[in-house]
Amino acid sequence: MRLLVLNGPNLNRLGLREPTVYGSQTLQDLEAQLQEFADKHSCELTCFQSNHEGELIDKLHDAEGHYDGIVINPGAFTHYSYAIRDAIASISVPVMEVHISNIHKREEFRHTSVTAPVTAGQIVGLGFYGYELALLALLNQNKGE
Repeated sequence: MRLLVLNGPNLNRLGLREPTVYGSQTLQDLEAQLQEFADKHSCELTCFQSNHEGELIDKLHDAEGHYDGIVINPGAFTHYSYAIRDAIASISVPVMEVHISNIHKREEFRHTSVTAPVTAGQIVGLGFYGYELALLALLNQNKGE
């Protein structure tokens, strides 16, 4: 299995940005943890982060035929990027949406995800563990479980 993890804007600031919300671990820590998970589950993992909407869209489009599943944390794009929503809807690769914090317990504008309706599922509020659960869901979905 080949899996892709996409992280959106400001996630490169993990460990520095609002540690009371996002914790003190960095994006590099997250990627190392996910690589360990992938190795343990015998799958190939690629991680990518961008603060630019178009780059994330390009990665989604390019995933077709190259990846068996995608985990995406669209960051703030979650709440208003119809372009990312449409990119997810345009591919046949299953996508799981993840958020480190519980977006439903935060500011009102964060309660709505325009991307979630076109994903296979959404995991919120479980920190970095949410990414592992999303990867596991994709692995199980691909096995037909």
